[in-house]
Amino acid sequence: MNGRRLFSLISNLFWVLVVALIALDTASSKGSRVEPPPIALGSGQAASGGHCSGR
Repeated sequence: MNGRRLFSLISNLFWVLVVALIALDTASSKGSRVEPPPIALGSGQAASGGHCSGR
């Protein structure tokens, strides 16, 4: 196996692994969480904190 084919094989395996992990993560999630906006400039809403504030 020459260097170009080895690089292509490793690269393809990497992307297959990335896509598989994203698919597993998406399948195991229960949907998106509703989170407050971190910055509410001009929307009339007051920002209630970031994603880690627990609200």
